Amino acid sequence: LAVRWGNGMLAAWATLPGGCELVQSTVNCTGRWLSSVPGNHPGDTEELLLDANTIHILGNASLLRYHQLQRLSLTKNQLELIEPGAFLSSQGLHVLSLADNLLFTNYSLTAAALAALPALRVLDLAGNRLTEDMVSVLVWNLSALESLSVARNIIMRLDSSVFMNLTQLLELNLEKNYIFDIDQAFEGLQKLQRLNIAYNYLPCILEFSLTELRVLNISNNIIEWFLSLESDDQFKLEVLDLSHNRLLFFPVLPRQSKLHTLLLKDNKMSFYQHLPNGTSLANVTVQFLLIDGNSTNITTVSLWDEICHSNLSSLRLLDMSQNQIWSLPEGFLVQMPSLTYLKLNQNCLETFHLLGEGPLAMLTELDLSQNQLEELGAEVGASDVLPNLQLFNLSTNRLRVLPPEVFTYTRKIVTVDLSHNRVDLCPQPAVAGEVESPPCVDIRGVETLTHLSLAGCGLQGLGGHPFQGTSLMYLDLSDNHQALSGDLEWLQDLALTLQVLSLRNTSLSSASVDFSAFNGLVRLDLSGNSLNVFPTSLGVLQLRSLDLRDNCLPALPPDMVSTPLGKSLWEVYLSQNPYNCCTLGWWDALQQVEGLQVPDRREVTCSFASHRLSPRELPKPVLQSCRWQTANLALLYLVLALPTCLTLLVAFIVFLTFKQKLLIIVKSQCGVSSS
Repeated sequence: LAVRWGNGMLAAWATLPGGCELVQSTVNCTGRWLSSVPGNHPGDTEELLLDANTIHILGNASLLRYHQLQRLSLTKNQLELIEPGAFLSSQGLHVLSLADNLLFTNYSLTAAALAALPALRVLDLAGNRLTEDMVSVLVWNLSALESLSVARNIIMRLDSSVFMNLTQLLELNLEKNYIFDIDQAFEGLQKLQRLNIAYNYLPCILEFSLTELRVLNISNNIIEWFLSLESDDQFKLEVLDLSHNRLLFFPVLPRQSKLHTLLLKDNKMSFYQHLPNGTSLANVTVQFLLIDGNSTNITTVSLWDEICHSNLSSLRLLDMSQNQIWSLPEGFLVQMPSLTYLKLNQNCLETFHLLGEGPLAMLTELDLSQNQLEELGAEVGASDVLPNLQLFNLSTNRLRVLPPEVFTYTRKIVTVDLSHNRVDLCPQPAVAGEVESPPCVDIRGVETLTHLSLAGCGLQGLGGHPFQGTSLMYLDLSDNHQALSGDLEWLQDLALTLQVLSLRNTSLSSASVDFSAFNGLVRLDLSGNSLNVFPTSLGVLQLRSLDLRDNCLPALPPDMVSTPLGKSLWEVYLSQNPYNCCTLGWWDALQQVEGLQVPDRREVTCSFASHRLSPRELPKPVLQSCRWQTANLALLYLVLALPTCLTLLVAFIVFLTFKQKLLIIVKSQCGVSSS
């Protein structure tokens, strides 16, 4: 069995002449600088990959050997011509990719060659500088085609003649052209299910009537309005992407559809609710002046009526972020009982009401970040407000308080982002002279909550037990300059569950803060503080990531690599600290730790004589000076004192040797007798 299996593997994988690879029935010749199709490969090849070569012409005899060919790819060559008889021996071809070539030069001859492929199902002509007339000629006889890509060409206008014969087409890709006008171009494509016209120049969509279409991508155009055909026909549309356009109002959708995903991000939508004289939104109409040749037509649309008449009961994802929405019309979300994901971030919302009794019962993610919210309304005592909500993003608003016990009813809440609001956590310390405590957000007892962001909330002197009864794993307290005025006693309720803690830019300056109780921490961010000594309590933790950037640390402990911290670290950030160039033993030790990453290694510097240097390449004079500065002082004093001692010793020996003679000389000179 082993021998037979080995022989089978050799047959399935082999290297062919020219550097091509054979894997079962696939020959891969990608990037081999071939100027023609190799003719010495197995005749039973079913797939031939010739991408990224320099083939200019696919001749009549190029594929004679490959009678069983089903898939052929010639992308990124310099193909200018396919001769009319090139595919006569490979009429079973199902998939043909000719993207990124120069087929515009001889498109009529290439069209004749394609006409010999009755079984062709998938054709890619992207990036060939083709106009709409050229495309029409190339696909005229491909009635069996199911998937066509003519993306990245120079198509400008489409009419009914371009795709007339493609009655079996299921998927059409027209993205990144210059299309500004479509005149009944898709009316004959009765089976079309997926249409991509993104990145073009369409100004509007009028009388949308493609009932069989399931996915429509018309993002990144200049569309100002989308109007569906006024009909009770059942549309099969499931996904509609109108993002990155210039929509002025909510699209007028088919009355009956299966729409589950509606993407309206980055438009100019508003619901025009701020009207003079208190005009009701129900009476708002918009008139469109439609000019077609010499005929002029005026269409009047009652915006809110049209929205109401659209069946949105199956809608699960609605993205209206980055628009100009001030508020939602009353009853707008009631039409969407299946809504699961709602994104309203980066708008102008001032209020938002959390509905009870069903409209948002299925919602799992709600993003209201980057608005102007000052109030979040909810029905007090409602037992089913957002019962399935798991992610609630309220960051970057003007909130000071949330509805009381709002998280009591969100029984599945996992992630809450309150960053960059002016909120405080309960309990708040009592202030002398005040009967009521200041407003605060109470998350105590929310057992399902695991991720909480309170960055930039202006938290001050947290005390008590604000996290009691929670199981937070991720907590972001960054950019709260007065939150850490004292120890971390108020965090002790999270000692067993907390895994990620961010204390970035919290004015932390004391190295005596005790982190030793947080044994479960795997990531700790202490950047942007004023630490001048490495906190010793970190040594017992088994962190995987530690951020010490932008502090005042002159050095790290030299024995850090031998502590539990040093053995568990995967990455550490160290830049923007005033390290001493003469005490870099810790740096050398870190370089020897296998598997430890320092992502900001190139930004790490040290200080020497008012100069900033890279610890990786210290100049020799600096190293020598550092050796003198860090040498053993006792040895240094001995070296300095040794010459003086030797001099005195020599002088004493000389004195003893010539003592008698010296005394006689002194006596004769002074002339004084002595014993």
